Amino acid sequence: MRTPIFNSSIRRLLCLLSLLVLVLNACSFSLLNIPGITSTTSAPVPVSPSQQATTPQPAAAITFNVALPTPLRAGEVLYLSVVDEISGLSLNPVNLAMQSMDAQHYSATVPFAMNSVVKYRYMRQGKLPTFEDTSADKAVRYRIYYVTGPGEVDDVVSAWADSLFSSPGGEITGQVLDASSHAPLPNILIAGGGQQVLTDSAGRFNLEELPAGTHNLVAYALDGSYQTFQQGARVEAGKTTPVALALARAGMVNVVFTVSVPSSTLQNVPIRLAGNLYQLGNTFGDLQGGMSTVASRMPVLAPLADGRYSITLALPAGADIRYKYTLGDGFWNAEHTPDGAFNVRQFIVPASQSPVQVQDDVQTWQSGTSSPILFEVSVPANTPASDILSIQFNPYGWTEPIPMWPRGKNQWVYQLYSPLNMLGSFEYRYCRNDQCGVADDVQTAQGQPGRPVSTSLTPQDLQDTITGWNMFQPVTAPAVVGVPVTARSTGFWAGLEFLPNYDPTWQAWLPLAIQDVKSRYANWLVLAPTWSVSRTDPIVFSAVPGADPLWADMLDSITHARAASLNVALFPSVNLPTNLPAWWQSAPRDQVWWDAWFKAYSAFAVYHADLATKTSAQSLILGGDWVSPALPGGQLNGASSGVPSDAEARWESLIADVRQHFTGQVLWAVAYPDGLKSVPAFAKSLDGIYLLWNAPLSGASVDDLKAAAGQLLDKDIQPFQTALGKPVILAVAYPSVDSAAIAKASPQAYLQLPGSLPAQANLPAQAEAYQALLAAVNERAWLGGFVSRGYYPPAALQDATASVHGKPAEDELWYWFGRFLGVVK
Repeated sequence: MRTPIFNSSIRRLLCLLSLLVLVLNACSFSLLNIPGITSTTSAPVPVSPSQQATTPQPAAAITFNVALPTPLRAGEVLYLSVVDEISGLSLNPVNLAMQSMDAQHYSATVPFAMNSVVKYRYMRQGKLPTFEDTSADKAVRYRIYYVTGPGEVDDVVSAWADSLFSSPGGEITGQVLDASSHAPLPNILIAGGGQQVLTDSAGRFNLEELPAGTHNLVAYALDGSYQTFQQGARVEAGKTTPVALALARAGMVNVVFTVSVPSSTLQNVPIRLAGNLYQLGNTFGDLQGGMSTVASRMPVLAPLADGRYSITLALPAGADIRYKYTLGDGFWNAEHTPDGAFNVRQFIVPASQSPVQVQDDVQTWQSGTSSPILFEVSVPANTPASDILSIQFNPYGWTEPIPMWPRGKNQWVYQLYSPLNMLGSFEYRYCRNDQCGVADDVQTAQGQPGRPVSTSLTPQDLQDTITGWNMFQPVTAPAVVGVPVTARSTGFWAGLEFLPNYDPTWQAWLPLAIQDVKSRYANWLVLAPTWSVSRTDPIVFSAVPGADPLWADMLDSITHARAASLNVALFPSVNLPTNLPAWWQSAPRDQVWWDAWFKAYSAFAVYHADLATKTSAQSLILGGDWVSPALPGGQLNGASSGVPSDAEARWESLIADVRQHFTGQVLWAVAYPDGLKSVPAFAKSLDGIYLLWNAPLSGASVDDLKAAAGQLLDKDIQPFQTALGKPVILAVAYPSVDSAAIAKASPQAYLQLPGSLPAQANLPAQAEAYQALLAAVNERAWLGGFVSRGYYPPAALQDATASVHGKPAEDELWYWFGRFLGVVK
């Protein structure tokens, strides 16, 4: 599973790289101090040599004052580390030594270009670098300072990575509004005290457990659409500091970037613009290998007749744009200065009614003396024509994949220029549609090492052949058995539900997945956005960049679905740090905790209600197994969950609030069979039931399975539906394994990333289960719809999970859906 790895893997990465620094006996300090990936500890400068501004800006001196929780240890030095978000937070910092004011107070004055948005953090340097942590024992990604003139900022370090927060804390709570319309602003990054959170749909935010003192509070739009706002906020232990922030919308300016590239650049290869804004490929998350950017999300320049490349982008006036040109992402194959350093450019977008021209020149793609490496690869003939081949590199851990360049006739190529001087040897592997670790070449799949390669002073041409794809082998699909199908009314759901295990690399491939859904004659797409629980006590869950789809990601996905004439339902859920029962068991579940839980869940539900309204989605699905202990009379491991006695009233109020924000269908999700026993009374006020189904069936033939399914539907579901008087949508998760239809595991066991189940795939068994259940649904007009759950969007795979993407069961949906909806006779 591809998951954010900052807290564990990145720390191991830094330790390994620091050890490498010691081995190399570097003569001056750098976080990495490997040729081509350097930082500076020299006298402060407005912009480092590897970050030369495109347009000269006047500079302003900023004094950074910081209070430490404890004095430094003997021999340690404190650094202000200005990070490079495009290359990787830990891979190209500018580290500036700070001066001691006393044992726990340090200061440094640094000039920066006016209107710069400075991203930085504090670091202790002893034998190994140690970065600051938040009060929740999470690494500080970065702090933010907005340069509007000479200024001073006071910071307080909560803790270090090798210690715990031990001081009494306070909190900052507030709301961000549009300065003109006074409408709440979602998805605004709030940075303060080393913490980062995104505002919810009401523009609200909370920064928990901040150390006492004055903190610089910054509101920053991920896409620059609003002007950056900052103010000081005083926090006292045990108290809450309320703030109200009003952001001014930025006017948009057309900026034309035109760049000349080295003559050695292969003709017509995709040159991307990697940058610090959302629309320039920045996910604002901690991705594989310490990266924050994804190549497939970056804009691609168009080649001009004279050999240059160009792109016109609408960018916000006043925005601080940090960017670079690249043949890969922000780290691999990006432009460099002649001395081998990363070249990160800065451009403050001026206010202008006419297009602004930016003329740039890439001096070199290379770093150091190593020659480029050419990767040429042949792929199997069964590779889907719509697939893009990706390559992934492992210098110290796998980094984010990069799309290769098509040559035609199942041939792909990629030339790697930099930073080859970083390590002498590394690994690489191929995959489909950026899904490395899942949709891999069979030679490097499922934990096998990558293909080895070493740098060289002479050019290399590596020619590889992929003999097969992991979990995607030629399959003879069983013929779809034609039977008479009764067309349903226009309200019938024939849909697919996307897998909730979102990854930022999915976004580029979602339009193709949506077209695949449409080609199955589906009329509904159920999207399953997540929020992640970052704290259990006090309860905190929100959309976490890199782990969950952000507001802008969902806007993009829903827009594509609506453009394909699909009805859209949102079925939000949470990512828990442990399994469901263990998490609930670990929660305090006292009165204070329950109050916080209902407040958090209400914000979660209203957020997705607002998202549905914003995008004209037709339905919102609430509930699911994870909220069961919070329902009236909630149980946990056979005993009372301790839910408050007024839970029914709380839920009714919550649903009423959701109705105020969203006028479309609101459904309640319950799992069969246990969920039917505890359907809350307030469900009768909703518009239907989304029944999560993987009921055990038995039989030697499809007809036997159909009969078994029909018996369960008639015995358990029809009486329930009749009593409720609401539509019931059957939401099905059957895995591709032996005896798929009689699997006894819960649906959650199969709603996993492909490859995460050890079971051997049996695709015909899944298809037979679908055929039997759809045939049973065909004979029961009282059912309101059929949805296939667990669809894996970015690539067709033939594994054991419940996804039907690329499997024979998908053909069953094509047959039945078209006829249920009367599209096919």
